[in-house]
Amino acid sequence: MTRIVVVDNHGQFTHLEHRALRDMGVDTEIIDNTTPAGEIEADGLVLSGGPSIDDIGNTADYLDLGVPVLGICLGMQAIAHVLDGEVGEGDYGGYADVTVDVLDDEDPLVGSLAPETRVWASHADEVKEVPEGFARTATSDVCGVEAMSDPDRDLYGVQWHPEVAHTAEGEEVFENFLAVCE
Repeated sequence: MTRIVVVDNHGQFTHLEHRALRDMGVDTEIIDNTTPAGEIEADGLVLSGGPSIDDIGNTADYLDLGVPVLGICLGMQAIAHVLDGEVGEGDYGGYADVTVDVLDDEDPLVGSLAPETRVWASHADEVKEVPEGFARTATSDVCGVEAMSDPDRDLYGVQWHPEVAHTAEGEEVFENFLAVCE
């Protein structure tokens, strides 16, 4: 059975990410973002959302574990920040229903959602420039980087929240990530 660890970046939906995975039959647990990387045994990691890029704990160490990583909202921003991408304030803050255009229908994480999907997203902060090696894989009218992928390193991120009921194909995002982890 695939084991996915959800790293808690102190976001309000972390428990929903855990529950979504558990309900899919995944062996999963939540750990704090200060847990030493050497203590983690997992086939993949989900970096949760959270309030601040200043509170991403040991994200840099987690990216070196050699397992697939899915960053959600702040989790994606943390990946970009650690790997020298650019994160900044979004032009459109708060939570909203957003239509996302998928740019790469071959992408392992979001390609199956092409050509577009409806999501529940937060854009108080966002990735402004993806790190080297990443491709921008989805965009919207309110955010230039709605998703990013580096399949060579199995690092992925979405600005939106696949764990909430308002996201039309959220479970499919998790299913696609699980396929990468197997």
